[in-house]
This record gives sequence, structure tokens and C-alpha cells, in this order.
Amino acid sequence: MYKKIYFFLFLLASLPAFGQKRATVTGIVYDFDNKPLDFVSVSLKGSIIGTFTDSKGTYSITVPQGDSVTIVFSCMGYLKTQRVIPKMATGMRLNVMMRENANTLGEIVITGKQKQTSTMQKVDPRNVKLLADPSGGSIESIIVTLAGVSSTNELSSQYSVRGGSYDENIVYVNGIEVNRPLLIRSGQQEGLSFINPNLTGSVGFSSGGYDASYGDKMSSVLDIGYRKPENFEASASGSFLGGNFHVGSAGKRFTQITGIRYKTNKSLVGTMDTEAEYDPYFVDAQTYMTYALSPRWEASFLGNYSKNVYRFRPITQTTSFGTLTDVRNFTVYFDGWEKDKFETAFGALSLKGRLTDKLDMSLTASAFSSYEHVNYDISGEYWLSEQELDTESGTTQEGELLGVGAYLEHARNNLEMKVRKFTFSGSYNAGKLLSKWGLTFQNESIDDKIKEWQLRDSSGYSIPNSGELVKVYSNLQSNNNLSSTRISGYLQETYKFRIQDGLFTLNAGLRASHWSLNKETIISPRASLAYVPNKERDITLRMALGVYYQAPFYKEFRETVLDTNGDSHITLNKDIKSQKSIHFVFGGDYEFKTMDRPFKFTTEMYYKKLSDLVPYTVDNVKITYYGKNMASGYIAGLDMKLFGEFVPGTDSWVSFSLMKSQQDINGLKVPLPTDQSYNFSLYFQDYVPRNKRLKMNMRGLFSQGLPTTPSNQGYNKGVFRMPSYRRVDIGFSWQALGEEDAIRQRNSFLKGFKNIWLGLDIFNLLDIKNTNSYYWISDVYNNQYAVPNYLTGRQLNLKFIAEF
Repeated sequence: MYKKIYFFLFLLASLPAFGQKRATVTGIVYDFDNKPLDFVSVSLKGSIIGTFTDSKGTYSITVPQGDSVTIVFSCMGYLKTQRVIPKMATGMRLNVMMRENANTLGEIVITGKQKQTSTMQKVDPRNVKLLADPSGGSIESIIVTLAGVSSTNELSSQYSVRGGSYDENIVYVNGIEVNRPLLIRSGQQEGLSFINPNLTGSVGFSSGGYDASYGDKMSSVLDIGYRKPENFEASASGSFLGGNFHVGSAGKRFTQITGIRYKTNKSLVGTMDTEAEYDPYFVDAQTYMTYALSPRWEASFLGNYSKNVYRFRPITQTTSFGTLTDVRNFTVYFDGWEKDKFETAFGALSLKGRLTDKLDMSLTASAFSSYEHVNYDISGEYWLSEQELDTESGTTQEGELLGVGAYLEHARNNLEMKVRKFTFSGSYNAGKLLSKWGLTFQNESIDDKIKEWQLRDSSGYSIPNSGELVKVYSNLQSNNNLSSTRISGYLQETYKFRIQDGLFTLNAGLRASHWSLNKETIISPRASLAYVPNKERDITLRMALGVYYQAPFYKEFRETVLDTNGDSHITLNKDIKSQKSIHFVFGGDYEFKTMDRPFKFTTEMYYKKLSDLVPYTVDNVKITYYGKNMASGYIAGLDMKLFGEFVPGTDSWVSFSLMKSQQDINGLKVPLPTDQSYNFSLYFQDYVPRNKRLKMNMRGLFSQGLPTTPSNQGYNKGVFRMPSYRRVDIGFSWQALGEEDAIRQRNSFLKGFKNIWLGLDIFNLLDIKNTNSYYWISDVYNNQYAVPNYLTGRQLNLKFIAEF
């Protein structure tokens, strides 16, 4: 009722304007980079008259003639701007430049957000710089704190989104899809993420319902934009986890930004239960160059080379597990070694041009190659025993021996992959209507040779024991070559229109692709609609629906079959179909202020109907597919995020998700391997009030444990859950030198520095032993025991950052 009264009074205050002659004010609203701003609210002060800018930043508003009028420009993330027109006689043009409301407290960045009218949300990459991150600094370490995103392995940059597997996430850098190695089995081997935060200028992330311009994956899109430097810039940093260096420069026509990274997780994996000689190192070099051929045409090159080497010689392992009253102790003495190498190279050459003020075109040619080698021969002799608690002394002592045994694991796996792409794309901006299209031709060739087996012995008997022959516990062989082509394209339209009640943004598109291997053609219609009401401009509503396919890429259609001798071989299932997911998403944002600080509460409900699924199991980060379409299912959930200034002048957020998933495998109903009923994450920043040079950041993750199955048994032997994943990482940073410090002017050496930061990180603050996988041991009766493989413990990390 009070809203109606308020609106009536507001209307009365505006009545004098309706009886006057009218004049029209038009113009364009820019930011300080001379880029047009859309969804800027343009209103007549003291009146209900108002409008929004369109995608080109243009607006048109009708105001009364005569006395002076005040026009107010406001947009979340930018300072409110007012323009007074002393005497309004006739129509006029008024262009406005708005300053971003970004308060930079050292490297704690507060950046407001514009209205989100699609499922793609923006993430500030500058938050990564000081983050306490056990991966050594990655964009993914921020992504996993968003609603609907889950990570249960701090050694890996992989993540799950709304119940999807790691393979269902697509990553773009400057519009080019990024490929990853295929043979990685554990987070210890993984090394560096492809994305270099020092080169990153923009980050967009969608957890579902994304538009047709993004490729054929079922779960999420991470869209990275590398930046073009405007002046000379450089930085260097180092820590116990490695170091990185980047340099950027800009001339009249040429710009470049180049980064080199080195990472070693030797100190981090040293906190695990296995005592070993670790010698891992990971290096990569990336560059992004642009050259302006003319005011309307630009050529660019994106290049990357990475080399991951993982050397491992285990010695002993002692793991205690079980319950408080039933503790078991697993001790292993190892012999052997493992040496893995993953070498990748990537290059993309693009030509972009603006044919007219409305028409843009681009042509991109890219190539990716990966050489992967996994070699190990590791034997172990183990004892499994009970631990008894002495109630008088409170100590434990060795109890009954439950079993002794040995095992030998062998692998000689080699894979070579090459992917070549040609992409033509364009866009036409007609103001209210934005058209986009693209066509991609892709050729891929893979040469895969796998030879691995495992021998188990319990109390002197080989397992499995036939009484006649000595058999290996498991084995796998592959010698496959593959060459195929894919053609894909999309067409989408984005239309913005206004009605009396508010502003609508409609996005609709169609995506299609064809794969030569299985002769399959898939068509994906997708659409989304956003609504910003005029009366409640702090509310944004969104909905999206679409068909999303997971086009198979080698791992999905590798099917394991048994020959007459019981040996396992990998064959390629050329009748495989794309997995299918239909997304239904509904959500919105509510922007509000409390304690005079801005906040935004975001919520999204979703339902995904799944069909033609290829079931899989997960061991650490290794995904093993069944190799054929034999399941259907669903995923439903609710994501919530509260974003804002929990501490004045800093951005922090809290995310909470609820989810339920199920798959039906030939009548067997089980949860998906990434099913988690709940997931809570936190990203928090703070500083010392009287000394803002001293900062703190904290990242917390708490989620339900993942479902898992016994080794080599699949889902037929049942499913049980790992313990919940709980982890808190905290970092402290001190700005030893700032850009405006007077000492820089007095010291010629320090003049070359912009900022110097010193930091201390505490990884796994609570020293919780999280379980990521299990090692399964067997007794002579082939009974299996699940021995947890614990992840890393508490670890201190010192670091420095110097910016030039």
C-alpha cells in the first residue's frame, strides 16, 4: 500500500512537467576508456521520467522546456553523475563520461558491477594477486568460490560445476578454446593452469544457460580476455611454490604482453603421508601480441609453451584411518620410481577488422599439440593392522595384524595429440539488435599407446587366484590412432527493448555441429531473457533455457573390452553419441545498501535433464569412461551468493549451494560422481584500519564428500561417500613500497618500482586431512579395504611481489 501512495505523491510532483512544452536530450555515455556504457539509468531529477542507455551507450530522454533541469546518470559500479542544463529551450546533445567507482586499497580492489542481463557473470582478476592459493596463483582459485562451483583437490585447478565433470567445462582465451592434456591422473602431476593471471584483463564465467556463441559442453564456460597494455609494465614474484615474471609494452601500433612462470609443489606434497623423493617442476611461457595494420584492422598472436615434469620415488607411507574406536594402520615400504612428462604448445593468429561502424569481422587460425608420457614401476610391501587404545595412558599400540601383501604397478603410456582450427566470426550492431555468427572447422589427430598392469599378492597368493595360473589384478592395453574433423557454427541475436514497466534483454541463438567420426549432426537452440523493472531498479530477473551437447573428445569413446584371455583392451566406439543436457535456469539479483555499504544478493534455481550419458568414475583427477551411451539422469539445485563490502572498501562474498543428482545406468540408479548435496565457500578480504598497508585474505571451502566406488568394480558393487572436504587458506600481505611513497622520489633505485609486497600464507590453516581418493588393498579372500589417500597438510608459504 505504501508503495502506491509513494508513487502517487511522486506522480503529483511531476504533473507540472506534463503541461509544459517538451524538448529532447540525446547523447552517449562513456567510461574513462572511451567505451560506451549500457544499462546506465538516465533520469530527470525530481521526476519519474527516465530511461536506460543501449548497447552503444546512447540514450534519449524528453524533458520540459523553460527553467533549468538536472539530468542524473547512475550505474552500479560507477560514480553518480549529474548535469545541470540552465535553460532548456530546444533539443540538445549531451555526452557524459562516468568514472568507475573502484577504490584501490593497495591490491585489495573494490569494483562495482553493472547489471547482469545474462548468465555470464564478471569476476575481477586482480583479486588473485595476493590470494593465499596452494596452486601458486590461478584464476580457478577464485572461480571455485563462486556459487555452484566445487573443488575437492587443492593440487588441481580442475573444478566441477553444478554436478558436471571436469571435462564438461569449456575454457576460452581471447575467444579461442583451450585444450588440456588427457593422461593426467593426479593433482601432483597437473602443474600450471593454462591461464596466466598476470596477462588477464577480463574474466567471465557462466555456470549454465550460456548463449549459442559458446561451444559444445554441458556444464560451464570460463571466458578469459588477455589485455593490451597501454604503457610499459612489468612484475616479478616468488614464493616456496615457484615464481613468475611478466613484461608488457605499447607503441603506436604494436603492443605485447609476455609472461613466464615456474612452479614446484615439492614443499606442498611433502606434507602428505607418503615419504618420498619429490622432484616436480612446471614451466610455461605465454605471449599476446597485437599490431594495428590500420585504424580499422588489427592482427594478433597468442602463443603458449608449457612443460610439466613429475619425478617421484616413494620410500614409505604410514596412514591411520577408521573411527575413534576402530583405528587401523596401513604401512607400506616402497621401491621403484615414476617419471611423467607433459609437453604442450599452442599458437593462434587472428585478423580482426571493422568494415563499418556496425560490422566487425575476424578470422583465426590456431594449432595445439600435446606430447604426454607416463612411466612408472612401483612396488610396495604393506602391513594392515589394528591400533588399540590404552585407556590408562591414552596412547595407541599395534594390535591384531589384519593382512600383509605386496603389489607391483607398471605403466608405459604415451599419447600424442594435435588439434588444428580455423574460425570465421562476425557481429553486426544495429543499436537495439546485436547479431553474432561464427563458423569453425577443426581437425584432430590422436596417437594413443597404453601398456599398464597391476599385480597384487596377499599372504603369498596372487590375486585373483585361480589355483593354476598367476594372473595380474588388472591390465590395460591400447594402440589406437584417430583422425577426424568437426564443423560447427552458430547464429545468435540479442535484442533490447523497453516497455512502460522496464527494460528487457532477449538473447536467442542456434548452434549446430557435425563430426565425421560418427556422422552425427547436433543442433542446439538456446535462449535467455532478462528484465530490469523501472520501479524497482535494484532488481534484475533472468531466465534461460537451452539444449547443450557434450561432443565426445577421445576419452569419452574409449571402451574397455576383454579378450578371450581375460586381458583388457581399449577400442574406439565409433557409434558413440553426444551426451545431452537440457538446461532450465531462473534467477536474479537484488542490490541493496546496509551500513551505507553496497551489497548484491544473487540466486539461481536450475534443472538439467540428462540423456545419452556416458557413465564414468573418478580417481583423484583421472576420469575413466564406460565408452558408450548407457545412462540418463537429472541434476537440480539452488545457488546463492552474497557479494559486497563486508569490510568497508573491500569486496568479499559468501556462496552456498544445494544440489541433487541421479543417473540411471541400465536400471541402476546412483548419484553422479560429482554429486554434492551442499557446498559452502567464502572469499573474504580485510585490512588493519590504521594501517591499510597490511592486508588479509581468506578462502574457505566446505562441501559434502564425493561418491566413489571400489577399484575396478564400477557401480555394481555399490557406492559410498568420502568424508566432507574442509579447507581454509589465509594470507597476510604488507605493502613495503607504494606508488606514492616519498622515498621513491629520493632513491634512484626505488624509482623503478611501483609496488613491493611481502606476504605470508598459511595453507590448510586447520590442518584437516582431506581424502581425495582411496588405495584398495585385498586379502587372500579378495576382500577389499579402502585406504584413504590424504591430501596436503598445513604449510607455510613466504612470497614477494614487485611491480615496475
